[in-house]
Amino acid sequence: MTQAPATPKAVRRRHDREIVALAVPAFGALVAEPLFVMADSAIVGHLGTAQLAGLGIASALLMTAVGVFVFLAYATTAAVARRVGAGDLQAAIRQGMDGIWLALLIGAAVIVVTLPTAPALVELFGASETAAPYATTYLRISVLGIPAMLVVLAATGVLRGLQDTKTPLYVAVAGFVANAALNVGLVYGADLGIAGSAWGTVIAQVGMAAIYLCVVVRGARKHSASLRPDAAGIRACAQAGAPLLIRTLSLRAILMIATAVAARLGDADIAAHQIVLSLWSLLAFALDAIAIAGQAIIGRYLGADDAAGARDACRRMVQWGIAVGVVLGLLVVAARPLFLPLFTSDPIVQDTALPALLVVAISQPICGIVFVLDGVLMGAGDGPYLAWAMILTLAVFTPVALLVPSFGGGLTALWAAMTLMMTMRMLTLWLRSRSGRWIVTGATR
Repeated sequence: MTQAPATPKAVRRRHDREIVALAVPAFGALVAEPLFVMADSAIVGHLGTAQLAGLGIASALLMTAVGVFVFLAYATTAAVARRVGAGDLQAAIRQGMDGIWLALLIGAAVIVVTLPTAPALVELFGASETAAPYATTYLRISVLGIPAMLVVLAATGVLRGLQDTKTPLYVAVAGFVANAALNVGLVYGADLGIAGSAWGTVIAQVGMAAIYLCVVVRGARKHSASLRPDAAGIRACAQAGAPLLIRTLSLRAILMIATAVAARLGDADIAAHQIVLSLWSLLAFALDAIAIAGQAIIGRYLGADDAAGARDACRRMVQWGIAVGVVLGLLVVAARPLFLPLFTSDPIVQDTALPALLVVAISQPICGIVFVLDGVLMGAGDGPYLAWAMILTLAVFTPVALLVPSFGGGLTALWAAMTLMMTMRMLTLWLRSRSGRWIVTGATR
């Protein structure tokens, strides 16, 4: 007996269940990541201002290094999900191991570069004479955990590709608890000061990487996948990740330009900008969770040669992105009287930030579309287009942002330029999604 085709409503419900099942745990894991830095800051802050300043500089350097290589998660998710869709779990895990080996190689290179140059890097970030020694100490110790951090990224991509976002959530929560406990014990119990905080973070990251490796190794043994490094596979992972690296660097350049422009506007503007940027980043976690679900789901559909399913999933996720964006925008408008006093009691800074927050609120539906389509194209392995689109966006944003001070525009004008940047991204991504050129089916792109 032939089974009746699923109704549009049933298809939407199936997509909704998949999106929620992957996005909610992914959101929890994303939120847990910045809690590491918050815990370190809360513990080190009681040692003194110089120590806290040193931690802030070193953490910024470390997070930049890790953030630049986030392609290890994105590219691995897409590649593994395709092979899962094709029904070849052995090849999926083998692909994941290639990503993990690449992470270890990059991590070793970062250590080799950072250890001797740590003082110069700290000085480049403008550390004061009192904060510089603490920043150098923290950076030199914490960089030893970079390979583990990058393995966590790659292994997270493996599990996401396998349609598992719950395990990364559990590992992230366990890592946060271990990090906090180790920091307290080593900083105060062992009286190691800021060095104790650095060692606590390294140990927690190594522990997280070890858990991930155990999970991946168990899967490899179950499906008879090789754990040995494969030069061709590692090289393929690097080639797939290179366009995403360019995309990430371009995006970070945009954020750095925005901060530099805000600094030229005055002390109140840069203070307000940091508040607005922190909220914008927090909102991005919710939208990025849907994007992560998109990477895993789209990769699986394309790997299964289901182009129609990929289109339907893309359409439904865009609807989710818009809806979540609208909700987040309304929350920003409603919560802004409560949000601003948490960061500053200065009425000038509050008055400067208020209209910029309204711009952020209005732009959230646009951001929702951008994050979702970004995830869809990553899941499709469409990295080269994402790289060129982001370079184009950077080229458009840069002159507009740099003209803000010249025309007497304040922080609100700068965030209007940020909204223009997101609109530009939305247009480039929408045009690509409409073209259908991203739809390349099969176990490999």
